[in-house]
Amino acid sequence: MAKLILICGKLCSGKTTYAKRLQADSGAVLLSVDEIMLAIFGQDAGERHDEYTEKIQRFLFDKAVEIINAGADVIFDWGFWQKARRDYAREFCKSHGITCEVHYLDVEPVVWRERIERRNSEVRAGNESAYVVDGGLLAKFEGLFEEPELGEVDVVVK
Repeated sequence: MAKLILICGKLCSGKTTYAKRLQADSGAVLLSVDEIMLAIFGQDAGERHDEYTEKIQRFLFDKAVEIINAGADVIFDWGFWQKARRDYAREFCKSHGITCEVHYLDVEPVVWRERIERRNSEVRAGNESAYVVDGGLLAKFEGLFEEPELGEVDVVVK
């Protein structure tokens, strides 16, 4: 039976690179909130960014059920930064009879900072479609991220 894979990790931890590798290896369908947000709003959705993100996530959960019922695995490439979000996803899967896996990208602090700088450079140069991680976004993220406990995670990627 097809399954839903949740990619959990800090911003710039390598989630999208990992998700694309999983997709290539398995033929799964990759669903990304950031990809949709950037395609529609570019770098700034303004004050309604969180509202739009929430709506897209709800839509993608429903779409994932449709895809999984058609027989394909689905990969959610968004951070699942908070335990409550991971719990919701697992409960959603359980209520729909779907197998759920959490893959956590655990990145060392020094590597993480290097990746942020590299991504910002690539985005500013127009070589990558992603969000620039400025001080405001970094502060927001650091206030939101809750590292998963081992019992929440099926796969740890270092």
